[in-house]
Amino acid sequence: MRGVVMHAPGDVRVEERPDPRIELPTDAIIRLTAACVCGSDLWPYRGIEKLEGAAPMGHEYVGVVEEVGGEVRTVRPGQFVVGSFWASDNTCEICRAGYQSGCVHRTLMGTIGTQAEYARIPLADGTLVATPEMPPADLIPGYLAASDVLGTGWFGAVAAEAGPGRTVAVVGDGAVGLLAVLAAKQLGAERIIAMSRHAPRQQLAREFGATDIVTERGDEGIARIKDLTGGLGAHSVVEAVGTQESMMQAINSARRGGHVGFVGVTHDVALPGMDVFNALVHLHGGPAPVRRFLPDLMRLIGERTIDPGKVFDLDLPLDRAADGYRAMDERRAIKTLLRP
Repeated sequence: MRGVVMHAPGDVRVEERPDPRIELPTDAIIRLTAACVCGSDLWPYRGIEKLEGAAPMGHEYVGVVEEVGGEVRTVRPGQFVVGSFWASDNTCEICRAGYQSGCVHRTLMGTIGTQAEYARIPLADGTLVATPEMPPADLIPGYLAASDVLGTGWFGAVAAEAGPGRTVAVVGDGAVGLLAVLAAKQLGAERIIAMSRHAPRQQLAREFGATDIVTERGDEGIARIKDLTGGLGAHSVVEAVGTQESMMQAINSARRGGHVGFVGVTHDVALPGMDVFNALVHLHGGPAPVRRFLPDLMRLIGERTIDPGKVFDLDLPLDRAADGYRAMDERRAIKTLLRP
C-alpha cells in the first residue's frame, strides 16, 4: 500500500509500505477514506521533535472496516468508522473514568501511521465508533476532524470549564484552537475571545462563535484580555499551541480562580513555580480523551448541528502529502485533508 513516511525534517515521501494485517484478535483493518496532517506533525517536520529514523506518519483517520479479528464484536466489515488518535480498550478503570488517552493498554496511532491507504486499528472494540449508515461525502471532513482536532479542542474547552455565563479565551488559531472556539460556543459560553493575527482564521473563528478577536500576543495579549474582562481575566482559557509563551499567556489571561485547559503538545515548557502559585488558577489538560466525546460529536456532525470540517482548507490526494505539509508549515493552510 502507499503511505506517508517522514525521513528527516522537511523530507516527506509517499512510498510503498507493507499492507497491514490482523496481528491480535482485537484488531481491525480499515480502508482509509480520508486522513490528514496534524499541527503536531509539524514538530518533527521542523526538526523540533527528533526523529529516530524514517517514521510512518498520521494519527487521524476515518474509513471502512475491511477485516476484524476474532474477538471484535462492536464493528464489522463494511461499516464506516471513526477512531481516536489513541487506541484504547475503553473498559479499564482509567477509560471508565473518561480518560481513554491514558488507557493502561493504549497505543498511539501515530506509531502505526494513518496517512496511508489502509491501517491496522488495535483494540478495535474500544477505539472505533461506527456511523449508523455510510455518510454522504460532504460529512467526511467533519467526521475526520472528530478523530483528533475536534475532540482535542472540545476537551480543552471542557477542561477549562467553558459554559453558560463564562468568558472563554482561546490561545492558538490552528485547527485545535478554532475548534475549541466551536466547542465553547456549543457548551454555552457567553463570550468567546479568539487570539489570532491571521484574517482567514479570524473569519473562521467568528463563524464558529467567537465574539471578540485579539491580535496581540504575550504580555500585550494578556493586557488586552484583561481590558476586555474588566481587569479580571477570562473565566476559562484554552491553550492550544504548546510553547512556553502560549502556556504563560494562557495562565496569565485567566482570572483568579479561573480554569485553564491545555491541549497543545508541549515542547520545552517549564512552569515557574511562584508564578503558577500566585496565579491561583486550575490547570487541567494533556492528550485529549477523544473517545469519551466521540459518540456525541459524531451525532452532532451527523445531524449537521456543527461543521468542524471547515478547518480543512486544503484538500489533496495522498500522493501530494509533501505539498500539504509544506502549506501548513508556511501557514498557507490551516489543515490539510489527504484522500488515499
